[in-house]
Amino acid sequence: MSPVCPCCPHHKGDEPAIPLTNGDVHLAQAQELWSTARDKPVKLRMEASGLGSEPPMTIHQMFMSTVQKYGDYPALRAKKDGIWVTLTYKEYYQHARAAAKSFLKLGLERFHGVGILGFNSPEWFIADVGCILAGGLATGIYTTNSPEACHYVAHNCEANVLVVENNKQLIKILQVVEQDQLPHLKAIVQYKGELEQKLPNVYTWAEFMKFGASVPDSELDVLIDSQKANECCTLIYTSGTTGNPKGVMLSHDNITWTASAAGRMINLKMAEEELVSYLPLSHVAAQVQDMWICMRFAGITSFAEPDALKGSLANTLRDVRPTSFLGVPRVWEKMQEAMKAVGAKSSVTKKKISDWAKGIGLQASYNAMNGDSSVPWGFTLANALVYKNVRKALGLDRCRSCFTGAAPITKDTLEYFMSLYIPIFELYGMSESTGPHTVSWAEGYRIMSCGKVLTGCKTKLDKPDNDGIGEICFWGRHVFMGYLNMPEKTEEALDTDGWLHSGDLGKHDEDDFLFITGRIKELIITAGGENVPPVPIEDALKEEVSIISNAMLVGDKKKFLSMLLTLKCNIDDNGDPTDELTLLAVDYCQQHGVIASKVSEIINKKEPAIYKAIQEGIDRVNAKATSNAQRIQKWTILQRDFSISSGELGETNEFIEKLYLIHGSP
Repeated sequence: MSPVCPCCPHHKGDEPAIPLTNGDVHLAQAQELWSTARDKPVKLRMEASGLGSEPPMTIHQMFMSTVQKYGDYPALRAKKDGIWVTLTYKEYYQHARAAAKSFLKLGLERFHGVGILGFNSPEWFIADVGCILAGGLATGIYTTNSPEACHYVAHNCEANVLVVENNKQLIKILQVVEQDQLPHLKAIVQYKGELEQKLPNVYTWAEFMKFGASVPDSELDVLIDSQKANECCTLIYTSGTTGNPKGVMLSHDNITWTASAAGRMINLKMAEEELVSYLPLSHVAAQVQDMWICMRFAGITSFAEPDALKGSLANTLRDVRPTSFLGVPRVWEKMQEAMKAVGAKSSVTKKKISDWAKGIGLQASYNAMNGDSSVPWGFTLANALVYKNVRKALGLDRCRSCFTGAAPITKDTLEYFMSLYIPIFELYGMSESTGPHTVSWAEGYRIMSCGKVLTGCKTKLDKPDNDGIGEICFWGRHVFMGYLNMPEKTEEALDTDGWLHSGDLGKHDEDDFLFITGRIKELIITAGGENVPPVPIEDALKEEVSIISNAMLVGDKKKFLSMLLTLKCNIDDNGDPTDELTLLAVDYCQQHGVIASKVSEIINKKEPAIYKAIQEGIDRVNAKATSNAQRIQKWTILQRDFSISSGELGETNEFIEKLYLIHGSP
């Protein structure tokens, strides 16, 4: 029986996507491409040939494949009392099985959740994999979540067990438990430190790992063998800044196929990769890279310290020297700011050498990007004097691939690193596509493009305009099962043919590189009826005026466009913006003859030189506008930068109305 591609005209809803049993492939009978019930399997989007036709496998099958070939190789590394402690793949697997048996002993039911709330660690991985082996739904919870937000996720996934990092996170859960709001919860496990007080059904990690010792291996094996690749094993909860988060249901096949396809596309080498885990594992990007791709390619995951984003990440990178590194744009921007601050204190001679080397590096990077292997004269010397030293200082001297994703990155930041001969490759995708949909890599990237579609997947630009810009839609085995218990939201995301609609607008160039141009919901329709995509205008202004942090174009149903601006400022420990300007913003002010260290100082004095510089930047952007309706007519600087906590960053434009009320039309 040959595979059936659901997008083909002969596709019938009552046919299995592939044979139910084919060697070691075991699939549950399924009638639909989507599901919103935790225990309902789905049909896979199998292709007739190529990478999309590869046999599906469960998490356990992928794990065992690595353990059998690379069992004695290092898998997880974390510092304990300042010394690196390593688990091999065999030990990792044994720990995951022990955790699985303990979950069963604690009463974990099939397709019920295990919520994990804490910073990245071997225990996080072991709890996640152990939950899956035991037939549960592994569910990451953001450490920054309020008790109410933790309650929503734990209740929605019907968590039988919650695994928390420390007393701080335990207190959040106990606040909810005391109100008797989690009827399915049977136990809590704390994986760091001792319990500050002994409570019923609350266990230390050491107690937990021994708890299931009496469960026979045969009982766990039967459960593992019963799992099917087209069943749900993981939930990724969206941020939920506009109402309750949605539980993205990912199948075994979503994860195992995507891990394999992504790693092969960027040419990962078996048992040779090492990375640093520091981004939140409740986010799909970190989880797929740190846990699943690493497992598939027998790589080493080294864990950063919990204060990684407050400064210690740099030390960990120098210590580990990873072979690949994923940073969200803000991480790359902070590196850029730190290096520029160091450069500003250098001698005149060093600055001249640096500027000379950067010019050569930028040209060499563009040559490489365009497939030209030649380098400018002086490259070898510049590499010896500058690029090698910078890479070593950053801990990236072994790094073959530097990636960015999860948010847009500026051309200024990309070119800054290109000038140091460190190309940064953009990725694009969603939780609903198990992370990556398009990938950039050394042999295939273009600046400001998010790369080419993952091999074995397809992109469709829905309802394209005259410029070829349409809604980006996804097809492939990475497309999620559905949103848990949310059929209406699932139907909004997946059309009747099974394509995932991203809500993003994009276009392809002549070489099939994808460029994001904005979001459908962000389109501004002026009073004159002209459609204005705001993102290119906002990005252009941020490129022109480097002191600007965020730019928000407004003007829906208005006679003209206005711009709300914020300035680059430092972030406090809670991730909220402060009044203090960043070092680069202070430097920008000094270059314009202004002495200021606070956002409020610039706004209160309406510093003429800064306001003039911003207006000149807007004039340059307006000069490139395709029509008068796309010109910025008025603008204002806001007292505070945007943040999730204050409601500006999210999937809604309600905050624009709030800003209008506060500031009036700019």
